[in-house]
Amino acid sequence: MNPKIPQTQYPLHELITHRWSARSFAGRPIEEEVLHGLFEAASWAASSMNEQPWVYRYAHRDEEAFAQFASCLLPGNKPWAQNAAVLILSLARKNFTANGKPNRHALYDTGSANTNLMLQATANGILGHQMGGFDPALTREVFQLEDDVEPVVFIALGYPGAPEQLEEPFRTRELTPRSRKALDEFVFKQSADLSVTKA
Repeated sequence: MNPKIPQTQYPLHELITHRWSARSFAGRPIEEEVLHGLFEAASWAASSMNEQPWVYRYAHRDEEAFAQFASCLLPGNKPWAQNAAVLILSLARKNFTANGKPNRHALYDTGSANTNLMLQATANGILGHQMGGFDPALTREVFQLEDDVEPVVFIALGYPGAPEQLEEPFRTRELTPRSRKALDEFVFKQSADLSVTKA
């Protein structure tokens, strides 16, 4: 049994339970058509005022630009992420295009788009790992980002590989069962008098 498939308190769709942040990837490339399907899934995420503030840049492992993506990652991510089939930079436009005013939901909406992308990847047998461990200043420099564009996360994508190909501590992390907080730690029922009770 895959230790990454959790035993949940309530029944969940397998796209949710089978999505996890892998670090071990097979050498198999991701076809461009399949990858574009993931981006289309991202495009159908909900967004404030239908702004769709997300922007994606990507490179395949066998392409010269791939090294630019890998160079922006912090040391904890570089050793395994460089073996991904594709590296993606997820960006958010911080201002509304219609009036230039700040869009305070831009990061939230881009996160929703990333979730759609990851769930569609799971449906296609592809695993991914979203990484907040990158150098924002270097990323801005390498990709010559405009001021109104915010780097959100890098995403490593690939077909699952064997955990044994990873060095420690990544191999152990790949095999360690996942866990989440219990619902009563973050879900509370609100009463009219503003008192709350645990879920």
